[in-house]
Amino acid sequence: MRRKKALVAGISAAALALTLAACGGSGGGDDKSDGFTNVEGAGGKNPDAKGPAPEVPGAKTGGDITVLAPDPDDGPTSLDPAGLWSVTDNAIAQDLLFRSLTTWQQDPDTGEYTLVPDLATDLGTPNSDFTEWKFTLKDGIKWENGDPVTAEEVKFGMERSFDADTFATGPGTSYSKPYFLGGDKYNGPYASGAKDFPAIQVDGNTLTLKMAKPFPEMDYYGIFPAMGPVPLDAKAPDYGLKPLSTGPYKIQSYEPNQKLVLVKNDQWDPATDPARHQYADTFTFEFGGDPTVAAKTVESDSGSTTLVTNVEGQDYTAAKQAGNDQNMIVGPQPCTSFVMPNYDKVKELQVRQALAFAYPYEDVWSAAGELPGVTRANGVTDDTLGFGLLPPGMAGRKAWNPEIDGETIQYDPEHAKQLLKEAGYDPGEYEVSFVYDATTPQGKAGAEQRKLGYEKSGFSVKMYPYTAGSLYDVWTDPNNKLYKKINLLGTAWCQDWPSPATFLPPILETGAAYNTGNFSESSVDDQMNEIRTLPVDQQADAWGELEQKVMTDYQPVINVGYYQGIFGVGSGIGGFNNDTTVGGAPDYRTTYVK
Repeated sequence: MRRKKALVAGISAAALALTLAACGGSGGGDDKSDGFTNVEGAGGKNPDAKGPAPEVPGAKTGGDITVLAPDPDDGPTSLDPAGLWSVTDNAIAQDLLFRSLTTWQQDPDTGEYTLVPDLATDLGTPNSDFTEWKFTLKDGIKWENGDPVTAEEVKFGMERSFDADTFATGPGTSYSKPYFLGGDKYNGPYASGAKDFPAIQVDGNTLTLKMAKPFPEMDYYGIFPAMGPVPLDAKAPDYGLKPLSTGPYKIQSYEPNQKLVLVKNDQWDPATDPARHQYADTFTFEFGGDPTVAAKTVESDSGSTTLVTNVEGQDYTAAKQAGNDQNMIVGPQPCTSFVMPNYDKVKELQVRQALAFAYPYEDVWSAAGELPGVTRANGVTDDTLGFGLLPPGMAGRKAWNPEIDGETIQYDPEHAKQLLKEAGYDPGEYEVSFVYDATTPQGKAGAEQRKLGYEKSGFSVKMYPYTAGSLYDVWTDPNNKLYKKINLLGTAWCQDWPSPATFLPPILETGAAYNTGNFSESSVDDQMNEIRTLPVDQQADAWGELEQKVMTDYQPVINVGYYQGIFGVGSGIGGFNNDTTVGGAPDYRTTYVK
């Protein structure tokens, strides 16, 4: 899952992680430690969970909550379930708007998250080799207009996830198409000549899903809105502007990239829902605003019923020095942020290694308003974290912190020059180019530090400002004019569920949507396919070994930080939790107005 917002230096957000066995949350937000921490907790699965959801202690009904997602978070361009695959969008959709096969339930006492049934009566029944799954839908689930949700509508919603043209950056590209039988050739119900997809079969209220390869984690994939219903007459792309709700809230108004107002859905039945609540009367989301203004709103408590999804480090520091940080909470996020050299253009391993020594990590973080060692860290600030792909805490992970020509990775311009020399380039001969978010002073300052670091390390540099939206608009579009000019791209990736299988393929597999550097090695693709067929208890270690091999032999990415977020929580907000199941966003399911 990608981070929605783009880091001001040209990379999106990233952070720390969950274990394979469980997810964790930040409880009631009492821990304000400035340390860098792993997410802890052991929730597992509960196939027998029933609605209604466990009550949040002290929760009250009523009131209006405002959520500020400040610049550079530009919010959702569409709320179509098939295309939702970012932290910001999924948190809103999964918590408030759309129900799917499965979901996460939070324990109000421990803060732990557990996988539970949602639309389905249980967590699904696989066959012995996980190549077939059966899910039976509950009775009594309704659309916001009162119509019953049918298995045929769930099948249609799933089929839409295969449409790689309309939903090129949706989760179907990494899970539906490679895992479902025939998914590699099927392109959804809208494609010319497309017919009923036989890998998804309906018999009454039961769906049978046939897989092309073992998929033991289909129950986790069931959490995505793309694994939920869509009305049979829905047309793409218009449906994403006014989708129907099955969750506790529905859309009152929606301005893409700007504002979203949700009100209570009177057709939602809490008796069928083991995870969600309907405490607040309304949620109003505002995207792309001034981050300093957002921080001051909760710092001064002028917005007592306001949540801020991301407070910048400099604003947190200023508030702390003034003793006004009581409404700000530091929380972990299960993500990693990368610079991704274009593998077709930056061909030499030594050059990619040189780029790792040429990146002025702490200077970029500080210039961008972040706090090294608090909101940003990797092997630079703590050598136990390393510079690998998988975030700390992920099952199977071992810190990757190698010696390259006798030196461990850090900002070291002279060693970068030596590696460039080994690759056959004199200082100033090799040009690197990147695009950066120019909508804020911090974005420009971070980019300038990055440019300076590259130049001191023997590279010549071109950088291009971007103000038209998300940097992903450039990084994921080969036809974009700026894409054609640059050779350094980026991705910030968060786990889709607590498994390395949701991290390595989207970043490393040939043609993957967020493999923005176009890394492609057939031997790596083959090994990923082989790992997918292993017994479940062997997969995590196999993914960890593959990570070590890929980073050592190819270094297709440069890890530029694991992240923690700083949330602003107004004094009138109760039940706040940092929801690590979607990459570190407020848990809107448990939030209420005091």
